[in-house]
Amino acid sequence: MPITKPVSSSASMPDVQALRDSRQIAIEKVGVKDVTYPMLLATKEGGEQTTIASINMYVALPHCQKGTHMSRFLEVLNEHHQAPLIPDRIPALTHEIKQRLEAKHAHFQAEFPYFINKPAPITGMAGLMDYRVSFECESNDQEDFVMGVTAPAASLCPCSKEISDRGAHNQRCQIQARVRFNGTLWIEDLVEHLEQSASCPVYPILKRPDEKHVTEVAFDNPKFVEDIVRDLAIRLDADDRITWYSINSENFESIHNHNAYAQITRDKR
Repeated sequence: MPITKPVSSSASMPDVQALRDSRQIAIEKVGVKDVTYPMLLATKEGGEQTTIASINMYVALPHCQKGTHMSRFLEVLNEHHQAPLIPDRIPALTHEIKQRLEAKHAHFQAEFPYFINKPAPITGMAGLMDYRVSFECESNDQEDFVMGVTAPAASLCPCSKEISDRGAHNQRCQIQARVRFNGTLWIEDLVEHLEQSASCPVYPILKRPDEKHVTEVAFDNPKFVEDIVRDLAIRLDADDRITWYSINSENFESIHNHNAYAQITRDKR
């Protein structure tokens, strides 16, 4: 009969990560990166939406410690995935990472697609529009949360419209806002700010009456990339919930072999 070696419990196994390190070099961020994970989100309408996030979780490692405990990051994440994640819950999750890893500083970042049911402007034909969203939080003496949203839109060149006898060049643009805020700010709220700053929003489904409408709206509302970020800044300045923002727009030029770009960062506090 073969003799089997008893399996040791984790309590009796050596904790190599907790050993002292003699090189005296601290590490700013150590942890797990590109964790693909389902995320349950609360929506503004009161429902829920499941998406797939790419998640990074890090802690600062002191100069005297050999390594961190990687499995604990996933333990914290698993304990939070059953309830819908809204921005208000991210600081608590990040703080828990810091405590579980016994660190002085923790970082959480999640990037994911978020879908909004968006009807066409004339026919009302509905379709799902996808937006790129990020939740990022630092936990040190206190928690610092930043929400980011990237939305596609349309821009039409004012110069081209002014100098051309027939039409004006137009293109898609990508508008991004990263914000700090007080109270409740939904992803949908930030999407509205972004889309209303462009020449015209874009839509997942357009029939001919819708196509005519969006073409004419953009033509009547020409904007340089500078106009887009300035108009967005005005909207965010007027939103009392938002305390800080970093915004940019990238216009994918249709008649140039380069893109146009503009950025504004402002602390309202």
